[in-house]
Amino acid sequence: MKTDIKLVDYLAVRRSIPAFQMSEPGPGKAEIGEILRLASRVPDHGKLAPWRFIVYRGEERARIGEELLKLALEAKPDLSEEMIQVERTRFTRAPVVIAVVSKAAPHFKIPEWEQLMSAGALCMNLLIAANAHGWVSNWLTEWFAFDERAYPLLGVQPGEKVAGFIHIGSTSFPPVERPRPELAETVTWVGGEDA
Repeated sequence: MKTDIKLVDYLAVRRSIPAFQMSEPGPGKAEIGEILRLASRVPDHGKLAPWRFIVYRGEERARIGEELLKLALEAKPDLSEEMIQVERTRFTRAPVVIAVVSKAAPHFKIPEWEQLMSAGALCMNLLIAANAHGWVSNWLTEWFAFDERAYPLLGVQPGEKVAGFIHIGSTSFPPVERPRPELAETVTWVGGEDA
């Protein structure tokens, strides 16, 4: 993505790149900090910041992949060689993987649902902020986002949930458009006089 593109032009072509199509390089620590600062500018009723980030980089990604493979083999000991490699490389497909962790909890004023939606908005903003810095990105969840056995390995605390893993890096693959829903199938108009 060009860093000087108009927002409306960007939104017309915004596209996630599959994580397996990503490669080095990725953003460094200072640039990741700037991306996270921008991503944090989301709707947040009550200013609770009911979310946090976990940034996975370097060799730690390979270690996590090996541990996730062990968990996957516990659940399915007969995994094919292909799936063993898939599990092993979950965190090494992109140079940087950032977990968006929801800390949504009961609150006297702010519904938990709104706190969860704030974490979802944070994931989308993180994609956009990474793209604005010239990187490709993808928002994934994967099975371990929902398997609490993996939470200690990933740094997710009790009571927290994973909203998504944002993969960020480079690619040599051209973005390919995918089918989008027709507005006639997703929009209900209420009121208004124009045709």
